[in-house]
Amino acid sequence: MSSSPLAERMRPRSLDQYIGQTHLVGPQGPIRRMMRTGSLSPFILWGPPGVGKTTLAQLIAQESHRPFYTLSAVHSGVKDLREVFERAARQQFVDGPTPVLFIDEIHRFSKSQQDSLLGAVEKGSVALVGATTENPSFEVIAPLLSRCQVYTLQPLSHEELQQLADNALRNDALLSQVQFTLRESQALYGYAAGDGRRLLNILELLYNARESDTIEVDNASVEQVLQTKTARYDKQGDMHYDIISAFIKSMRGSDPNAAVYWLARMLQAGEDPVFVARRMVILAAEDVGLANPNALLIANAAQEATKSIGMPEARIILSQAAIYLASSPKSNSAYLAINRALQLVEQDTLRDVPLHLRNASTALMKRLGYGKGYRYAHDYPEHFVDQEFLPEGLEGTTLYEPQANPREQEARRWLLHCWGSKYYKS
Repeated sequence: MSSSPLAERMRPRSLDQYIGQTHLVGPQGPIRRMMRTGSLSPFILWGPPGVGKTTLAQLIAQESHRPFYTLSAVHSGVKDLREVFERAARQQFVDGPTPVLFIDEIHRFSKSQQDSLLGAVEKGSVALVGATTENPSFEVIAPLLSRCQVYTLQPLSHEELQQLADNALRNDALLSQVQFTLRESQALYGYAAGDGRRLLNILELLYNARESDTIEVDNASVEQVLQTKTARYDKQGDMHYDIISAFIKSMRGSDPNAAVYWLARMLQAGEDPVFVARRMVILAAEDVGLANPNALLIANAAQEATKSIGMPEARIILSQAAIYLASSPKSNSAYLAINRALQLVEQDTLRDVPLHLRNASTALMKRLGYGKGYRYAHDYPEHFVDQEFLPEGLEGTTLYEPQANPREQEARRWLLHCWGSKYYKS
């Protein structure tokens, strides 16, 4: 019997056996189409661990009858790349097919190492296939990225994990000799978290821990062999950005339940609570805004309290703030107003400050008319007087648009009362 790991034993032998990523390898997928034409363009496979990046690269080389060279960016350098390029040149000298160069964890290559790939990719001396768990937009240099198509691989779905498990239990030389009975699947597929390799590792652990030829798989047995779940969260990786994005969007979307869930995911994985609080301060101004001005005060207070108190008690403070923000009415009017103003300033020539708004701090400035005609608002009824505050040529320009919430509608009524139809229609 083979002593190789189950994940290795179950590696597919053809694209037809490959499970998952149908958007790439299905009948109309771009990789499948490349295989039919026999022409390979350089590309990068971006996706989480255990979704088949390495396997896919191997199958591409195999089914296109090309030599397969593989390097790991962790252990390889420019010298190793040059050796591959020389071998590829010798191969092509005798009219051999262009080899596939697979670089695992290509994001770990330095800038100079990535630079050394450019010439070979441009000449087509190798068909580059890179693999990365990190967002290539951040980790791969622009010249190389512009020459490569990026294909995103998705975590395996529940149905795909089930298909993978059934295939292993039915066809593996070792696992097929025992009787697996799946009583509960929540822990098995939940702990796998879309990672096919991890799923197969769990099945292998269950097989190795068996006490008879009958194995009953339930949540308890899976938890027993695993002991703890490995959090799928890298504070420096793409998962970090995905979860904080989900957290922000849940609060923006007024879903306190989802907001607390994503908050828990971050805290459980060891995320910096101050980072979380800081993002809530931004959201309070950007997304809650003038619909509930107190939100900014609450978020800022939560940030300061989190700094001074720390975990684990800070979780309660963050939870309160997240629920408050998610449950608040929403307005991005302040966000839109400053963006409109900045755009106007960038596009428009700098206009002079009207004389009546200038500060007349010297006698000369007074003689020049600085401050002349300015009317002090508090000297007038309701503390308002109609005068122009924008530069000449921008009179009546509306940058702030009150939105449909009680707080801003009240403000709109007041502004209409003050300015009539100058800025807003009644």
